[in-house]
Amino acid sequence: MSPPRLLERRQWFPRPLDEVFAFFADAGNLAAITPPWLQFRILTPLPIDMRVDALIDYRIRLWGVPLRWRTEITCWEPPTRFIDRQVRGPYSTWVHEHRFASQEGGTLMIDEVRYAAPLGPISEPLFVRPQVERIFDYRSEVMRDRFGSPREGA
Repeated sequence: MSPPRLLERRQWFPRPLDEVFAFFADAGNLAAITPPWLQFRILTPLPIDMRVDALIDYRIRLWGVPLRWRTEITCWEPPTRFIDRQVRGPYSTWVHEHRFASQEGGTLMIDEVRYAAPLGPISEPLFVRPQVERIFDYRSEVMRDRFGSPREGA
């Protein structure tokens, strides 16, 4: 197993904090921000009561392999923060902290993902890091289309 790595992304939207957080508080919106090539599907019946200890089951296709993924909400502090942790899935470690703050008339969203590659240190730079970055690049584009960018909000 490789040591945990950190991916951090920051994105500002010209939208109110409550509106941006509400989008993420609805687990049903995960499919909208997940790249189509992952063939993501939520298995847990919707709507999901987002709270500490909530479990959410998914099915994805990663590198062509169908996988089940279960996450647990370990922290739930609306409208500023929540954390999901992989209980079962493709990574050795996956802890994703979502933070939201009112800033300059809009909302700053910060994603911090601590993850570890399942096949050791060689797989991280070759396969895992590029895939995680690609997923978050896609997510960033979808969120920009949905909530706007600084240029659009000015």
